Amino acid sequence: MGKSKKRSIVLGKHNQIANLSRDEAISIAVEKLSKKEDAENLITLFGLKAEELLEAGADYETVKSIERLF
Repeated sequence: MGKSKKRSIVLGKHNQIANLSRDEAISIAVEKLSKKEDAENLITLFGLKAEELLEAGADYETVKSIERLF
């Protein structure tokens, strides 16, 4: 294995999210939704519900637009 590939693998190991609580996932998902970024991975990974996102401050229209995930 070459040096470049070894570095890529090591960087990948440290870029992962180690311990993420459900509350942190909700807040990150709301931030991403407000910035119009992709939050589908977090929503499906944690099984977040529309009510949780709305209570955390997400816009109703934005949550309604991703209704297929719930």
